[in-house]
Amino acid sequence: MAGRNSLRGLLHAVTITAIGACGSLPFLTHAAHSEETGAENAPTENAGTEKTVSHKVAATKPPVSMDPVSVSATRNPLRALEYPGMVTVIERDRFATRQATTVDDILSFVPNLEFTGGPRRTGETPTIRGFDGPDVITTIDGARQNFGSAHDGRFFIDPSLLKRVEVLRGSASALYGSGGTGGVISFETIDAADFLSQGDKFGAQLTSGYQNVSREQRGTLSLFASPQSDIDFVASVTKRDSGSIELGNDQELDRADDELIAGLAKAEYAFRQHHRLEASVVAFDNDAQEPNNGQGLGGPDLVEKAIRSTTLRGAYSYRNPSSRWLDLDFLTYHTAIEADELRLDALGAGPAGELLKRDVDTVGLRLDNRMRFTPMETIQTRVTYGVEAYRDKQDGAAGAGPRGGVPDAEADFLGLFAQAEINIAEPFGAVPGDLLVIPGIRYDEFEVSSSIAASNSADNISPRIGVSYLPNDWLILFANYGHAFRAPTFDELYLTGVHFRIPIGPGITNRFIPNPNLKPQETETTEFGIALEFDEVVRRQDSLRFKTSRFLIDGDDFIDLVVVQPAPFITCNPFIPGNCDGTTSSGNVPRVALRGTEVEASYESPRLRLALGYSTLDGENLATGAKPGVLAPDQFTVDAAVKWHEMEAILGWRLLAADKFEKVNAAADIRDGYAVHDLYASWQPQRFRRLRGVRLDLAVDNIFDKSYSRVFTDAPEAGRNLKIAIGYNLSL
Repeated sequence: MAGRNSLRGLLHAVTITAIGACGSLPFLTHAAHSEETGAENAPTENAGTEKTVSHKVAATKPPVSMDPVSVSATRNPLRALEYPGMVTVIERDRFATRQATTVDDILSFVPNLEFTGGPRRTGETPTIRGFDGPDVITTIDGARQNFGSAHDGRFFIDPSLLKRVEVLRGSASALYGSGGTGGVISFETIDAADFLSQGDKFGAQLTSGYQNVSREQRGTLSLFASPQSDIDFVASVTKRDSGSIELGNDQELDRADDELIAGLAKAEYAFRQHHRLEASVVAFDNDAQEPNNGQGLGGPDLVEKAIRSTTLRGAYSYRNPSSRWLDLDFLTYHTAIEADELRLDALGAGPAGELLKRDVDTVGLRLDNRMRFTPMETIQTRVTYGVEAYRDKQDGAAGAGPRGGVPDAEADFLGLFAQAEINIAEPFGAVPGDLLVIPGIRYDEFEVSSSIAASNSADNISPRIGVSYLPNDWLILFANYGHAFRAPTFDELYLTGVHFRIPIGPGITNRFIPNPNLKPQETETTEFGIALEFDEVVRRQDSLRFKTSRFLIDGDDFIDLVVVQPAPFITCNPFIPGNCDGTTSSGNVPRVALRGTEVEASYESPRLRLALGYSTLDGENLATGAKPGVLAPDQFTVDAAVKWHEMEAILGWRLLAADKFEKVNAAADIRDGYAVHDLYASWQPQRFRRLRGVRLDLAVDNIFDKSYSRVFTDAPEAGRNLKIAIGYNLSL
């Protein structure tokens, strides 16, 4: 079937050259060239690498833009449009024009992905389809980021070090194990090929930027080399220095000063034709002066906060196009995250000068292999199977003693997984089109232990199946079902110490109570949807893509934090010692239901780029009727840009609009609707030899200085923000 080679040839992929110098503007050329079909031009087998894509080839059609390709969804390259589920792929040029300073800047336009925690860099946390914290798996080049904290961020990486981000929404435990209830956020760091033009061997890039909303100054230096075809090096360092944040209500979010240094070093070596080694280190070092709860407005309990994150990684791969039984990936990693807070006053739960520590280390490995076989002429199959193991260890301290809510504990995980990708042409010999079936299953066992209370252990089986049916060249129907689970974390199991104090009378104390008998949280997700794709809709070399899904999630034993605090002067007498004391503990909610809709659409032509997004999310506790988790308002997004070829520039406008949020249990959690507009422009001259390598980016975020707050967040978002960045790339 012509025009469907990306699915019919699912097991074949070709290597593409990454984005060129200085994060170039590939959409200005609109030059993703198709190739003629035929034996002499058949793509080379290179499946399973994260630098490959499957081409959609049509010999009779003019070139159209390359469709996004997902790797995280199946651990193999597959067009995002054809995947039986919702996955969003964001390439480096998009967040370069955005001048992203945090990961929130990159992901804020992804349907049903919401960031909470306010605008401070150290407090931002993602939610996917109503799941947050450990229910969302995050990885950097495959290495898990398992840090967890109630009021600090979830992961720590600077956008300048990234080339690509994938967001897989929905049940992902069949491939990723514990935590795949909400989805996966997969970060991929830069390579030398992202900077070097074809034929160049060495280079450097220097970028400087400024934004006025926080008076942030930024400088990035990157060095890269590929002295020969089998060796690549890249090193990059970014420094940011920012102050208090101007809000849209003419106020400032003070105590938001921070100094950040982030860096990356990566080396790759290919040897003996089919083997490849890779080693990398990603570091993040942020010093901030802010409240102990960095997600709030401010006030007392000021701390000097030091965030240190280091991810060490080694990888090996074997790729032999002639081998159908061995296509190997091996990954080992160590992620160490430290969050230290030095109390600067005695207005919180401890004395001035007290050092609060939270250290989380993750050591892990993953080994997977792919087999390819063709049981029938019309059926192509690839099976990916493997093993994954990792250990999380946490150490907490407050001065010389234990820290409340941060227990010393460790957790061990072991998982075995297998997934098939079965591509059937003309199913049953009578049905037209192609059928893609992706069944998968994973077995996990875990044990979480601490000296505080008894250990918690269990095992779980996570099945999943997804189906995409492509009856013709423009229509895709898909559906999937998945079972996911999430083990209770050591913070949920072994909470001890003081949660908070209220200074009334002799003092009111709320204490953490451990619950080592928590059950794993489990969900069943059913999803179905439709995708459309058209080329030459209005003119030659244009393309239209549309994908939407409806999902239903049924959850058992949701893990929830339960705070019991008597009301002073109403239900208790605060002047009687202990009479108003309360407790905080974790418990299982018997049954929760979530449901929602997601829409992504895009149009691309030599002159215009347009992307639309829409999402809804609602749910309830089926036992009580209460609203669960972190829900989100209905949201609509637009990203429209004009490609000004004559000036080698692009001019764009973005809109993020949210409906009034009333899906709450308390009136204090209601949020007004909002519409935030951004403008941006990028210029990268190539015609003038003396200016080659220069890139200029200008932007204004929240141009109408809108005052708004996101769900379950006390601090409003940043106001009008003027941004500028200029970079220069030199390669030899």
